[in-house]
Amino acid sequence: MPLRNDTGMMKRLSVILFSFGIGLGHGVAQNVERLTFHAAPRALAADAVTSDWHRFLGPNDDGTTPETHLIDSFPETGPPVVWEMKKGSGYTSPVISEGILVMFDRYDDEEVVEAFDPETGAPIWRFAYPVTYSDRYGFKNGPRASAVLDSGKVYTLGVTCVLSCLDLKTGEKLWQKDLAAEYEVPTYFFGYGSCPLVYEGKVIVNLGGKENLCVAALDQNSGEKIWGTQHEWRASYSSPVVKTLQGKPRLLVFAGGESRPATGGLLCIDPDTGELHDAFPWRADKYESVNSATPVVVSDNRVFITEAYQIGGVMLELTPELKWKEIWQAPGFNIHWNTPLKHQGALFGFLGRNEPDAYLGAFDIESGKELWKKDIMWSTKVGERDYRMSYFRGSLLAADEKFFALGELGTLAILELNKEGFKETSRTQLFFARATWSLPVIHRGLLYISQHEDEFPFVENGHPPRLICYDLRK
Repeated sequence: MPLRNDTGMMKRLSVILFSFGIGLGHGVAQNVERLTFHAAPRALAADAVTSDWHRFLGPNDDGTTPETHLIDSFPETGPPVVWEMKKGSGYTSPVISEGILVMFDRYDDEEVVEAFDPETGAPIWRFAYPVTYSDRYGFKNGPRASAVLDSGKVYTLGVTCVLSCLDLKTGEKLWQKDLAAEYEVPTYFFGYGSCPLVYEGKVIVNLGGKENLCVAALDQNSGEKIWGTQHEWRASYSSPVVKTLQGKPRLLVFAGGESRPATGGLLCIDPDTGELHDAFPWRADKYESVNSATPVVVSDNRVFITEAYQIGGVMLELTPELKWKEIWQAPGFNIHWNTPLKHQGALFGFLGRNEPDAYLGAFDIESGKELWKKDIMWSTKVGERDYRMSYFRGSLLAADEKFFALGELGTLAILELNKEGFKETSRTQLFFARATWSLPVIHRGLLYISQHEDEFPFVENGHPPRLICYDLRK
C-alpha cells in the first residue's frame, strides 16, 4: 500500500517528522510504504469536546469517552476513510496522547512499537525487540495487550511478558524487563494478555508468577518492584483498574489463568501498598477457560464481573469491612472478553462464548434480571451472493450520547440502548474479516479500527490486516 503521490501530503509529512527532530530513517521509511492517505478529515468543531485515549478502554477505563460533535448516521458508502496502514500480527488497539498515536504489533520475529501522527498516519518513530512465541491454538502470535501512555512515556507488555518503557516523543528505550524470566511467569493459554495499569508512579501488572506473586507494582521510571500481592490465582486476560470504592481508590484485578484446577476471581487491593483486602472466587471449573472482561463499577461500592465459559455474571458489593458480598448472579450475562456498558440503570453487552450463541442483551443493575436479548441477523449482498451477517461477539463504545457497535466481522453501527430495547439508527459494513475483537478508539472526532485478519476470499481485492482511521466529525 504505497503512499499516494501527493506533494502537499509529503510536505506535511516532512514538517511533522522535522518537528520531532527525526528524518526518514530505514524503519520510518518502511512505515511510509505501508501507508495510504485518502483525504483530510473535516475541521473539528470549535466547541467539540475531545479526550486522549491513553489505554485500550479509553479515558475512563470503561469503554466511554466524553467526545462530542460526532455524526449521527453513516453515509451510504460508510464513514470517510482518512488513512489506513497495513498492520502486523496481534489483537491490540491504538492509543493516543499528546498528539501521538502508538501501535503495538508483531512483524516477523519482532514485537514492534510504532508512533504516528493521528490525523495523517505519518510515521514518527519505531522501536522493536526480538520475540519467540507460537500460539498453541492457532491464533495470532503477536501481542494481546495494547500500549499504555502516561507522563510522556509508553508502556508495552508483550505476548511473552516483556515490559518496555519508552519515551513518547522519541521512542527511546528508557528501561525493559523480561518479567517471565524474572518472576517465572508461565505462557498461559494464549500467551500473556493483560494490559498494564499506570497509577501514581507505579506500573501495575497481573503476573501470576513464582511464590504466588499474583499482582506486582513496578516503579514507573525504573521498573523496580515496589510491592507484590501474593495469591494463588494466576494472570488472566482481564486488565486491572483502579476505582473508588468505600471512599478510597481500590485496585480491582479479575485474575485467573491456566491452572489445574481452574481457579480465579476478583481481588480488591490497596493500590498504594499492595495489601489484599479480599478475594472473591469466580471462574468456570473447566481447565480451558479464562477470565477476560474488565470489572465494571456500577455504583459507589458495587462491581460487576462476567465470564463466558460456565457461570456468567455476578454483582458484588464491597462492604465497609472491605469484604466482597454477593448481591446477585446472572448465568445468562456471559460476556467473553468485551466490557459491558452501564446506562440508565442497566448493563448492556454482546453476550456469548462463541459466534453461534452470541447476542445483544441488557440486564437490570439492581436485580440482575434479564431485561431483553436479541440475536440480530441480516443479509448482506456481496457480488451475486447474499451472506448472513450478525455482530456476533461485538463490542460497544459510548460517545456523544450514542453507542457505537463494532461486530467481529467488520460491521459498524450506531445504536440507541435502553431498558426497553434497542434501535439500530445506522449501520455500515467497513470490511469483511474475522477476529475484529478490539474496541474502537475515538480521538478528536476520528475513529480508529484494527482489522486483525485478512478479508474473506469472496471479497474482490480484499485487504490484509490494517489500522484504519475514519472521519466521524460533524
